[in-house]
Amino acid sequence: MNAAVATSVFGVFMVATVALGLLALRGRGGGGGGLAEWSVGGRSLGPVFIWVLMAGEGYTSFSYLGAAGWGYNYGAPVLYVVAYMSCGYAIGYVVGPMLWSYARRHGLVGITDMVAHRFGRPWLGAVVAVLATVFLLPYIQLQITGMGVVLSTISYGTVSLNWAYFLAFAVTTGFVVVSGLRGSAWVSVLKDVLVIATLGFLALYVPLHYFDGYGAFLDRLVTEKADWLTFPGHGGGGSGGSGLGELWFISTTFLNALTVVIFPTTVAGYLGARNADALRRNAMYLPAYNVLLFVPMLLGLAALFVVPGLAGAESNLALFKLVVDSLPAWAVGVIGVAAALSSIVPMAVFMLVIGTMWGRSVLSLLPRFAERQKTAAQVVVVVAGSLALLLTYTAPNTLVRLSLISYEGMAQLLPMVLLALVWRRLTFRGAFSGLVVGVAVVCALVFSGNDPVGGVNAGLVALAANLAVALAVTFAGGRDADPRPDAEVLAHDPTDEEEKKEKEVLLPADPGPSDHRV
Repeated sequence: MNAAVATSVFGVFMVATVALGLLALRGRGGGGGGLAEWSVGGRSLGPVFIWVLMAGEGYTSFSYLGAAGWGYNYGAPVLYVVAYMSCGYAIGYVVGPMLWSYARRHGLVGITDMVAHRFGRPWLGAVVAVLATVFLLPYIQLQITGMGVVLSTISYGTVSLNWAYFLAFAVTTGFVVVSGLRGSAWVSVLKDVLVIATLGFLALYVPLHYFDGYGAFLDRLVTEKADWLTFPGHGGGGSGGSGLGELWFISTTFLNALTVVIFPTTVAGYLGARNADALRRNAMYLPAYNVLLFVPMLLGLAALFVVPGLAGAESNLALFKLVVDSLPAWAVGVIGVAAALSSIVPMAVFMLVIGTMWGRSVLSLLPRFAERQKTAAQVVVVVAGSLALLLTYTAPNTLVRLSLISYEGMAQLLPMVLLALVWRRLTFRGAFSGLVVGVAVVCALVFSGNDPVGGVNAGLVALAANLAVALAVTFAGGRDADPRPDAEVLAHDPTDEEEKKEKEVLLPADPGPSDHRV
């Protein structure tokens, strides 16, 4: 009976999610317009939609599962999530408008376009698209795994994990192929309402239900689980410890804060904005959303006393063990929907970005697809989702490990994407050589089990090598034969008046119904 109630609630909300995505296309030309409309919302999303979209991209299934799991297993080290996201939003206050301005001026729709335009080599965009896809696929796999685990858990085991994974893939793939970025933004509104409501409720309910309040809970935590409240967290000491000490925390926070601003999914949010001011306001308001992240972390610690003995990947279910144990089935279903939408929204954006990168930078090099970029991108979405689903079945891993690999790999694009746009002197040979070295180092360290390295995040070590090689090759060689005269975009962050003047000369690569506003 409980399973039927919870899964029915879940099913109703999933239907509502798809309907909301389709509703977002009203007045957009039926098929959703061209590639620019599908991939960046016609560059017309206002502050509210940009806020919920970027919050949705940052608040994923990890927040419900991995954050509680790390709180359960280690304790204090999980606070790196709050630290890097807050610092990343501060950096995004500067970087977001800069990337938006550059892309808008030249009709670009992603980081692969920017790299190809900056260095004047279309094939380089294709290389970056392939590389970014490799490091984004684990993140899609993470979301499929997260949503599958949630569905299987709230169904009280009635829905097997294998079927739950497939349903997660099917719902998200169909949704993003049809509705694109605008649909994701609309669904993010529903997701945020449910996330705020459910986590707010759980923050009050769990301590009162199990401990008679926060005072008794925290007293017991300090007395019995002191190791979880300091670095390097529980089980962190000794040669066989976690290695999640102060150096790891600082280096991971620093690396992820820099990387998140050039993450392809973050950039998709930037480029969907109506104007640069919307991004600045967004950067000021987004850190408030991070307060919610403390809830699953605390609930993971609470689960230490309620459901002790969870081991391995099972610890990711710490929060839902509390939910299923104490709440009625309908409430379990609603909380499961909030967690599922926290997988669907970021997964949709990840898949959309991969499709856009390939449609614009890889398949567009082939004459057959050059004039059908949106169709090519939608096909790639299905292929990428299918590959991630296959990886979920054949190469499962823990949620946090997957997200760290993605960030460490994507960090190696920082010099080529960001430094190249603010420093005109950086040459193609320097940027490309650094990228090759950085990717080689991070792969060698991660897959050999040497992460962290002496307590330092392996991605930061690889980025240091990347940057050193990029600078050395740049200074040792001459300037590029045809540097872009407009590459240094930090020197020009247009005001609203300048933006109005630019409209007269802008030639978007894929014109859409940009007169519509949301």
